[in-house]
Order: sequence, then C-alpha cells, then structure tokens
Amino acid sequence: MSNWFQHALNRTNIRPQQQAAWLVVLGVIMTLIFGGISLSQIANYASTNRAIEDLIDQRDRLELENERLRADIASLQTVPRLLQRAEELGYRPATPADIEYRFVDGYDPNRIEDVIEPQMADDFEAVPQYDDTFSGWLQQQWDSLVGQFRSFGGR
Repeated sequence: MSNWFQHALNRTNIRPQQQAAWLVVLGVIMTLIFGGISLSQIANYASTNRAIEDLIDQRDRLELENERLRADIASLQTVPRLLQRAEELGYRPATPADIEYRFVDGYDPNRIEDVIEPQMADDFEAVPQYDDTFSGWLQQQWDSLVGQFRSFGGR
C-alpha cells in the first residue's frame, strides 16, 4: 500500500475486520438502493403497460360500437325503410292521374345535340397566358416583384 493510504488507515483506528464489515454494510445498502430503483422502474413500466392495454381495449370497444352504428344507419337507409318513412310522413306513390305533362313549344326531345363553339376574343394580348410550368410561375413571380419595386420608385 502507498504510504499516505496506510497513514490514513492508522489515524482512523479502524481494524481490518471492521473495515470489511463496513464494506459489506455499504454493499448491502447500495444493493438495496439499486434494487429499489429497479423495482420502481419495473412498477412504472407495468402500470404504463396496463394503461396502454386499457386504452387499446377502449379503442376496440369504440371501433365495434362505430361498426354497429354504421350497420344501424345502413339498415335505416334501405329503400323499403325510406318508402315506409315517406308514407309515415304523408307521401304516397304517384299514380298516372297525379302526373301532369307539360308541352313546350319548339322543344324536341329527340334532337341532335348541337355543339356551340366558343367565340374567340379579338384581342389575344389582353388575355393572360397560363404557363403550367415551374419556370413560368417563377417568371410571373419575378415580374410581379419587379413591378412592385418600380411602383416604389414612382415610375
């Protein structure tokens, strides 16, 4: 042993047997501390897992309830159910006597569809051209920025 360590042990008047006992006690205390920390982490992990499992069970119950509600809505939207509800509200199926036909002069239901060509503008320069590219958009933004700076100068 080094000289200063031996000198420190001699000044404390601790015998080697007592030193060993203190080391054992210190080891037990450290083991208890680390064990307690480990157990608290495990308990925290277990409670978190229980909470997650509860949330998963709740999600599954809600999904099942949503599916049941979707099935109920679908059964209420069937044609027989809608017809029954319409009758409950006072509606009834139309009979030939209930149908009125209107005749419009000049209307031909069997006509051939005419395609009308759009009229072209005489001034092509007044209509802005749309350039569907990034460089076209970038040029438009640049022109707008330059125009703003020119308006600041009063030109």
